[in-house]
Amino acid sequence: MLTPIPALNDNYIWVYGRENCSVIVIDIPEIINLLPFLQEKQLSVAAVLLTHKHHDHVGGVAAFKQYFPNVPIYGTDECAEQGATNIINEGVISVANYTIQVIPTGGHTEQHVSYLVDGYLFCGDVLFSAGCGRVFTGNYEQMFQSLQRLNVLPAETKICPAHEYTLNNLIFAESVLKEKSAVKKHRVLVEKWRAENHPSLPTTLELERQINPFLQAETLDEFKALRIAKDTF
Repeated sequence: MLTPIPALNDNYIWVYGRENCSVIVIDIPEIINLLPFLQEKQLSVAAVLLTHKHHDHVGGVAAFKQYFPNVPIYGTDECAEQGATNIINEGVISVANYTIQVIPTGGHTEQHVSYLVDGYLFCGDVLFSAGCGRVFTGNYEQMFQSLQRLNVLPAETKICPAHEYTLNNLIFAESVLKEKSAVKKHRVLVEKWRAENHPSLPTTLELERQINPFLQAETLDEFKALRIAKDTF
């Protein structure tokens, strides 16, 4: 089971679980839709994974802990004040039924991490469909290296970003990529999905290699120029 729970304006809380197992929850900006979902499905939570410290990813952690006080909440040092109970910056997490790889993906924030489990990549604000996150408390080199690190994962890896930014990202990608056919084709699909109020996510790394200019950037200078251009697009 993989479910994107809408939150705030354009966030997704990802809930992932194997059949008949407890679930993992990734980032909690609020619990207004998450709590009823968990209750209705009668789901137990094995762990919460936090990608980074921004309020639109951790703002609901305190409220969540009131209902689930014993669930471990994993995050980097930067998430300690936001409710993380288990500090993890890289390596492997083992919780009930799951082995989770923690991948350092700083750049958006200095200590941003992504989580890989069962072929699903929960990447917060580092990698979006057809785009990537802004550089805030990290730096451009860190962000570029993070994307390079993710780009070597298997092509079939399912990418689960934390925001519904795909359509705007595709418009930018179409303006900068020389080979536009894949972008144009995918934009038609995304426009249809969004008109029907369906999420455009998850995506796959195979598709992102075709439509994401930031994954196609071969040098730091190329990446930086693209990111600055997107900031003002």
